[in-house]
Amino acid sequence: MPSSPDMTTALDPGLLDALQHQVAVFARRAEQTRLAGTGQLRTSMDRAAYLLLNRLDLEGPMGVKALAAGMGIDSSTVTRQVAPLVDTGLVKRASHPEDGRAVVLELSARGRTRLEEVRDSRRQLMAEVTEGWSADERESFCTLLTRFNSALSARQSGALLQAPDTQSVPTS
Repeated sequence: MPSSPDMTTALDPGLLDALQHQVAVFARRAEQTRLAGTGQLRTSMDRAAYLLLNRLDLEGPMGVKALAAGMGIDSSTVTRQVAPLVDTGLVKRASHPEDGRAVVLELSARGRTRLEEVRDSRRQLMAEVTEGWSADERESFCTLLTRFNSALSARQSGALLQAPDTQSVPTS
């Protein structure tokens, strides 16, 4: 869904420049810290692992295709990202309850414990980073960030629907 020239010229280019710069800085800082919470190595987790474990925790066991579709990435990417999680015992493969030939991925007890450690640490980080903020400011920021992420996701989905079949799906 390309933007029309009128859309960007009607908005303040300086504000758009500042916004894109702040998003880029946020992405870099988030990746640098891996949102490791309070900075303890044991509570850090890479983005892909966190998102996969979180989705399995919130939505329950599912197959690779469903997991990939829900995350907006391709199945081969999910397979590659899940492999180390299975190897370390955070995720387990199980037979599908209705079709024993199919395999579903589910969060293991160890994975659930690890995910909760990471969540707790990240909650602490969010509390520290927004310490001087009011509850309304935290809520507004969360609402706007959710809206921003939803718009990016919708744009990506629209672009993927319009893209040729040979184009690979972005993995982030």
